[in-house]
Amino acid sequence: MYTLKKSLGQHFLRDENIVRKILHSLQERPVTHLLEVGPGGGALTRYLVELPGVEFKAVELDQEKVDYLLQQFPSLQGRLLHQDFLKMVQPFSVPFTVVGNFPYNISSQILFTMLDWRASLQTMVGMFQKEVAQRAAAGPGSKTYGVLSVLMQAFFTVEYLFDVSPGCFDPPPKVMSGVIRVTPRQTPPAMRSAADFTVLVKTAFGQRRKTLRNALKPLFDTAALQDSLFDKRAEQLSVDDFAALSFQMLADRNS
Repeated sequence: MYTLKKSLGQHFLRDENIVRKILHSLQERPVTHLLEVGPGGGALTRYLVELPGVEFKAVELDQEKVDYLLQQFPSLQGRLLHQDFLKMVQPFSVPFTVVGNFPYNISSQILFTMLDWRASLQTMVGMFQKEVAQRAAAGPGSKTYGVLSVLMQAFFTVEYLFDVSPGCFDPPPKVMSGVIRVTPRQTPPAMRSAADFTVLVKTAFGQRRKTLRNALKPLFDTAALQDSLFDKRAEQLSVDDFAALSFQMLADRNS
């Protein structure tokens, strides 16, 4: 068998009903090339590797799990990558889908990788700590709305699909989990550049209790800051508001 490593955030899915729900959510979109991140004990892998007409790969950091998976599923030979997902290059040269029960200790980093891969990503269906899943899907005005919400929703449609209770895992985590699906937006909002947009959003939420006039002072000239929009706080602006605001940013600034 195998051991579970807390240092890698390993909580392996063991509830077949949840497995079926994830598979259903995945197959509601076209899938031709598929990467599973962190297959662990193979709860999803046993089904994914058998999907007809799908070129499948999986990436796993833990050598012990790699050995176990290859023993349990010999057809994974040549398709199971022993790598760190956060350091790997894109696994396919064509558009692809990502699925996984993602390690909680790198949840946000995984979502930011999806942003980096957005030009090639068809869909991602993933399980995260519920708090992270909710942040990705949160709308303006909510306490969970922040940098992750705005950056993800600028480029993706984010759907919160369902909760997953601790008892569905071995060992049970101390928190609830949530499954989300992200699909690239066909037409992201117009913005000066993705880099400027990112700086704007991170700066605005970096001091979220302050008005935008105070939080964004380094990024705009004095005249622009007189607009009543800057009386608001970051969580009051929509994704489209941030995108439109990016065009007014100073070209030369200290950010």
